Amino acid sequence: MCGIAGWLSYRRDLTTRAETVDAMIDTLKRRGPDDSGRWIDRHAALGNRRLSVMDPQGGRQPMTAESDDGTVVLVYTGETYNFRELRGELRSRGHAFRTDGDTEVVLRGYLEWGESVVDRLNGMYAFAVWDGRTEQLHLIRDRLGVKPLFYHPTDDGVLFGSEPKAILANPLAERTVDLTGLRELFSYAKTPGLAFWEGMREVEPGTIVTVGRDGLRTRAYWSLRTLEHTDSPDATVDRVRELLDDISERQLLADVPRCTLLSGGLDSSTLTALAARRLKRDGERVRSFSVDFIGYTANFVSDGIRESPDAPYVRDLVAHCGSDHRDIVLDAKDLADPALRAEVVTAYDFPPCVGDMNASLYLLSKEVRRHSTVALSGECADEVFGGYKWMYDAGAQKADIFPWLVQGVGDETVDPFERAFTPDVEKSLGLAEYARESYRSAVAGIERAPGEDDREFTMRTVSYLHLSRFMQLLLERKDRMSMAAGLEVRVPYCDHRLVEYVYNAPWSMKTADGREKSLLRSAAADILPRSVAERVKSPYPSTQDPLYAAALRDQARDLLASPNHPVFDLVDQGLLAAAVAEKGPATTQGSRSALERALDLAAWFDAYAPTVRPY
Repeated sequence: MCGIAGWLSYRRDLTTRAETVDAMIDTLKRRGPDDSGRWIDRHAALGNRRLSVMDPQGGRQPMTAESDDGTVVLVYTGETYNFRELRGELRSRGHAFRTDGDTEVVLRGYLEWGESVVDRLNGMYAFAVWDGRTEQLHLIRDRLGVKPLFYHPTDDGVLFGSEPKAILANPLAERTVDLTGLRELFSYAKTPGLAFWEGMREVEPGTIVTVGRDGLRTRAYWSLRTLEHTDSPDATVDRVRELLDDISERQLLADVPRCTLLSGGLDSSTLTALAARRLKRDGERVRSFSVDFIGYTANFVSDGIRESPDAPYVRDLVAHCGSDHRDIVLDAKDLADPALRAEVVTAYDFPPCVGDMNASLYLLSKEVRRHSTVALSGECADEVFGGYKWMYDAGAQKADIFPWLVQGVGDETVDPFERAFTPDVEKSLGLAEYARESYRSAVAGIERAPGEDDREFTMRTVSYLHLSRFMQLLLERKDRMSMAAGLEVRVPYCDHRLVEYVYNAPWSMKTADGREKSLLRSAAADILPRSVAERVKSPYPSTQDPLYAAALRDQARDLLASPNHPVFDLVDQGLLAAAVAEKGPATTQGSRSALERALDLAAWFDAYAPTVRPY
């Protein structure tokens, strides 16, 4: 895992801009703390910050291949899980290898098959190839968008980087956010290709962006297609288990310590149990880590979304599979630390505005990194198998809006916390209509399977929206918080083979026993304790400690003491003051979210000094 950055310019001599290129690369040091490298010639510069996971000695980047026609240069981040099979095929075609990792396999695969190498890759990846033979730059991202890759077209080329901060380190990129960027941030549905910063784009999942002297073009090499599902229910369960066995074995491959992130839920417990079985064959115990909060289990109160605390189920799974387990217990005062908030905002390059869940994931990642370099996560199983409560809400299914934005049956509400904004900003944002327009665009291209009835097509639509719009938010969060800690988190449920197969399985099979994710439950039933296999979906935990809310109020009170702070160009001071003054623990969604949003925005203004155009 690494961070990559670069600059293509057909009119500038980039050999005289090495200092700027180095500045771009250095912004990604946390993604790649182990090594760095740069390749530069007159018109192209590519750089890398490396987190050594495979072939620590031989996998240095950028990697090059020389020919009489020109040099081909690759910078790469991620993992290709089938690289050994591909290396064997390439050797049979006459390629000789200098290294043992996957990066050179991707490079030589490009030399053999060109852009079509992506059709053979199984993994999570984002990479850039400068082909000196054609003087073209190719920016390529994995099918599901697990690894990020941003770019910024210029008047004579392009800037690119794993994170916006790499691009913002170049003087050609301005720190400006327009109305579209703000709408994307606050509408909670990620539009493929759009980025928060003005002038910047994100390579869409499953897409190749090619930049040449004649301009820029994009090509989708993968999309989620509708196919007829012909397997019986039993055969479908067997195929899902077969895929999970293969995926988990592939993704445990590493030359560094690896572990699982365990919540005690169905998704992460399945992966931990599979990993335990696989590693036991090699005489190893799987390591597992979970996050908890001081007093969380003892004082737990169901909020209608989280039905139960994680700790009892974590204990059951650990006892069942014998993992080497460690609980990471967090304190509310740490979660509310302004310095931590600043780190989270800097990791994102924008204000995430989703409460304490980013902070806790970052602290968890930092602690896990002390023991392991690679972690397997159960993220995205809910999108693949159908795990969210709102998926089963008739009002959410039929609403002319993204299902996760429907707050109650038939009650279409985009961002119930709009009241944090000034009236003018709230009106200008028009989040409800923006989300509806995004929804209509998203559903326009969904294909119906032959003979698919209205109910099945409705649920196919719900699944598609989660896989293409909601899941990207979670992958972004996972990537930023883990990579800021130098931890590589792998997401087995995002293997494209599994996603394609389950997407086309009828909803009636996914809910065969009348519960969410019954297809996954059936596939994993023999490796889980009954308590875990039967557990109702419970999302990632959020602290309920009143000390956290009290700390938010104190910090917001301090912010209100600076009425000229630029955050108040967006946030209504009166509404924020009302949230500060609210009696009780401030655990109501509206007031707590208003406090968190204002503080995140203020931290972002302090760190980036952006120009914001909300009108």
